[in-house]
Amino acid sequence: MPSSRFLTSRAMMFLGAALTLGACSVPAALDNAFSGGTSAPAIQTSGVVVGDEPYAVTAGRTILSQGGSAADAATAMFFALSVTYPVSAGLGGGGVCIASDNGRLQEFDFLPRAAKANGAYAVPGAVAGFFAMQSAFGILPWQRDVSPGETYAATGFPVSHALSQRLATAQAVIRQDAALSAEFLDASGAPKAEGSLVRNVALSQTLATIRLSGADGFYRGAVAAEIAQHAAGAFSAAELAEYRSTQAAAHMVAAGGYSIAIPGAQTGSGAFAAALMASVPPSADPEQSIVTAVRAALQKFGITSLPQDLGATGFAAVDARGQAVACAVTMNGPLGMGKSVGGTGITLAASPGAPAGISSAFLTPLLTRDSSGKIVLAGAGAGGPNGTAAIIYAALKLAGGRQLGRPSDLRSTGVAPYATVNAISCDTGACVPLPDPGGNGLGASADAVISER
Repeated sequence: MPSSRFLTSRAMMFLGAALTLGACSVPAALDNAFSGGTSAPAIQTSGVVVGDEPYAVTAGRTILSQGGSAADAATAMFFALSVTYPVSAGLGGGGVCIASDNGRLQEFDFLPRAAKANGAYAVPGAVAGFFAMQSAFGILPWQRDVSPGETYAATGFPVSHALSQRLATAQAVIRQDAALSAEFLDASGAPKAEGSLVRNVALSQTLATIRLSGADGFYRGAVAAEIAQHAAGAFSAAELAEYRSTQAAAHMVAAGGYSIAIPGAQTGSGAFAAALMASVPPSADPEQSIVTAVRAALQKFGITSLPQDLGATGFAAVDARGQAVACAVTMNGPLGMGKSVGGTGITLAASPGAPAGISSAFLTPLLTRDSSGKIVLAGAGAGGPNGTAAIIYAALKLAGGRQLGRPSDLRSTGVAPYATVNAISCDTGACVPLPDPGGNGLGASADAVISER
């Protein structure tokens, strides 16, 4: 597990020992959580993006610089992540996004779903979800948003520090699949080093089909047939074609004159976040109370142990027009099932019934609005209870009148990059990115890179 930093001794008093998180107890993981970094980012002028993997963030930044909306940027980041950060994001997975534009606020739910046969593989929802969101909130042509990821897959990209850290811990999964091994392992069988060029031509061809045909390019036709054929009987092509993402009203929580939007409980994604927020007493100092609240929420849901790596990531975008999008996605484990789907370059998420299938409970995209309806915070926690706690901590801190202006104003998840938090704060009139202070992500504006970890 990556090294951890310690919270103040005042917060550590709340912790006990009993629950386990991988090799580390849940209280110990919380004990080590929420420590901050030190570097201050510059202020954006024309839109901001933030996420766990720098090349994907760069793709989002490019889309903003081309006049795209926050939804366009988030869509581009997802498709790029499916190539540059497949440990946590992929066409075979799913997630949740919350988008806001001119007072219109919408939640998009597209979690990987259990197949009717209850097999090992989940029915993927990500392509459907991002297609729906981009159709509703995008400005640029769909093709423009898919292209950066397709280009990374076709021409190759250097392994980032963020990806190299994840490859090192996921190598046992990678070795089980020939295509993944060819892409990410060197001649000696070790994970390719940071800076090594990798590419996935098969995935680029699948992305090209999606670029040209939209969601139908994934859920119908040759790609769908090949996915169904290699899904080991988990689901049929017909079941894949039946997948529909859903749209719903986000769950709103009032705090300190602000309205905080989190996923609704109907998704299975918002119940834990809502329980956590309900456990924080009104007007309480989040620094003192958030750790206790997480422990109470874990006990409420009977969560006594969790896999160390749930294969999830979160990212956010705010554009110059004020549109904001926060997303959290998962593969239900690192690289999902870790099995390539024929010649598509896709790996499928594990079934929600798998141990890491609980990942969906901790996907927490979040938007905070002030009394005028302006978005003052957009971000996402993912990968476990610490990811959820970290983004809610940020929202409650802001609601308590404390500014968020630098990464150290967040609190590290303590187990980054497995649990993660990334946010954009706009409470001072301009927006600044806050990449996870314990991770290796990036914050960037449409004009320039402004904060790299």
